[in-house]
Amino acid sequence: MVDGDAGEVSRRLGPGWYPDPFGEAPLRWWDGTKWEAAVSGNGPALAAAPPVRYALERRPLPPETPVYTPWVWLVVLLPLASTVVSLATIGSVTRSLAQLANPGLANPGSANLALLTSPGYLAGSILGWVVFAASVVFSWLDYRTLNRRGVDEPFHWAWSFLAWPVYTIGRAVIVRRVAGGRGMGVLWASIAVLILSVAAGIAATLILGSALLQTVHQLPGAGA
Repeated sequence: MVDGDAGEVSRRLGPGWYPDPFGEAPLRWWDGTKWEAAVSGNGPALAAAPPVRYALERRPLPPETPVYTPWVWLVVLLPLASTVVSLATIGSVTRSLAQLANPGLANPGSANLALLTSPGYLAGSILGWVVFAASVVFSWLDYRTLNRRGVDEPFHWAWSFLAWPVYTIGRAVIVRRVAGGRGMGVLWASIAVLILSVAAGIAATLILGSALLQTVHQLPGAGA
């Protein structure tokens, strides 16, 4: 019997002769759970048989291994901060829009500049980029922690560059497979945050749209 799991042999492989992952012979007997000492030369001549890589099947996590990290909860909850700030500062944006309809305004360009530099607009824009960058960093920290806890090939953190829910949902799927169904809290929390963010976005759009229509109707000559 040969100890070891060279090549990360899938447990689904049935007994049989397979290319020797140790490079000692063309073929070696796999009994379904481990490599045996029996080898065979009845195969194509190999000057130096390279290690064989079989399909990886992720090992199950022990029940006592934690599946959540502080980093993944930060990835999920940080977008709420951006949503709250956007709603809290929407008043300053609508006030800047109202200035465009001021008939005594000497320089309309200054009102446009005031809109783009309003506290609400600036806060929302800057915070959006900060949340994006922080989500990528926290996704990497979460990925690294899962690796250290023994999760084989966790969902890669780089998916967070597309959007934070891509990482958190993919992470939940992989963790659930190796942790016996645990780890789905991240998935449901991500869905809840997405619903809240979409609802807040719709409300903000309606408020801004209404303010914009009022501004257009109040512009000099709009009723002519």
